[in-house]
Amino acid sequence: MLNKTFSNLIDSIRLLFRREKESYLCFYKILGFYPHDIHIYEQALLHKSSSVKSDQGRLMNNERLEFLGDAILDAVVGDLVYRKFEGKREGFLTNTRSKIVSRESLNYLAEQIGLTKLVKFTTRHSSHNSYMGGNAFEALVGAIYLDRGYAYCQYFMEHRIIAPYLDLNKISRKETNFKSKLIEWSQKNKVIMKFELINQSLDEFNSPTFESEVQLEGIPACKGKGYSKKESQQIAAHETLNRIKKDSAFLESVLAAKALREEPKELEIPIENTRQSDFRNEEPVRPSSGDWEKIICEAEEAAYSENYIS
Repeated sequence: MLNKTFSNLIDSIRLLFRREKESYLCFYKILGFYPHDIHIYEQALLHKSSSVKSDQGRLMNNERLEFLGDAILDAVVGDLVYRKFEGKREGFLTNTRSKIVSRESLNYLAEQIGLTKLVKFTTRHSSHNSYMGGNAFEALVGAIYLDRGYAYCQYFMEHRIIAPYLDLNKISRKETNFKSKLIEWSQKNKVIMKFELINQSLDEFNSPTFESEVQLEGIPACKGKGYSKKESQQIAAHETLNRIKKDSAFLESVLAAKALREEPKELEIPIENTRQSDFRNEEPVRPSSGDWEKIICEAEEAAYSENYIS
C-alpha cells in the first residue's frame, strides 16, 4: 500500500473541515487510516438491540455488515496463513484459519483494540452478550471493505491486528477443538462415547443456556455449560480430556466397562438339543382360523399329488 501515507495526509487535511472530527480520529486510532464514509463504520457498531431507521424506513444495525465481514475475513486470513506457512497442507491451513477467526479470538481482538467499548446496545451486558465484540469486529471488516476495498482489509488485519496481537506460530500449535480430539481418542481406544444434553434453561438475562454431559461407556464423565450446544459440548469435552489424563481411577472404570461390554455372550441352547421335558409346562400353540385354512389347503394338495401324480 504505497499511497497509504499520502492518502492519510490528504484525509487529515480534509478532517479539518469535517463536523465529526472525534469519530474520524477514534476510528483512525483503530484502523491506522481515516474512513471515507464515517456512517458505515458507525453502523458497524450498532447492535441489533439498538437498530435505527434509515431515511427509507428500514431498520439498520450491524448484522448485514457482520455477514459481509465474515466472508472477507475468511479470505484475508486464509491468504495470510497461506503465505505464512509455506508447504503446509490444506487441513493445517484450514485449522489455523479457524482458530484465528473463531468467536473467542475475535472477542479478544475486539477488546484489545477498544472496539467492544464502542458497541451500542440496549440489552444488559452478560456473558452471552460478550459475543457482541466479535460480531462488531466482523462488521468493522465489512465496513472497511465497502469503504476502502479489499487491500485495506488486508492492511488492517496484517499490520493492525495480527502483527501486534497474534502469534501465528503459537496459534497453529494450539489445540482448540476438544470435541474432535475426544472423538479421536474414543475411536482409537474403541470406547463408546456420546454427548447428552441434560439441561436447557434461561439465565438471569433471559439468554438461553445449554448443559451437556460426556458419557464414556455409559459412565458420566464431565459436564459443560454454554450459550450454545456446541459451546457446552466443547467445554464438556475439554474437561473430560483433562479427567482422562489425571484421574486414573475414572479411566480404569471406563476401560473395565468396555471390557465387560466386549465379553462374548453365552450361546443359546440350540432348539434341536432341547429335551421334550423343557416344553411340558408350556401351553400348546393353537392355530388361528387363517392357519387352519392354510393347513387344510396344504393337506389337500399333498393328497392330490399322492393319488394322481405318482
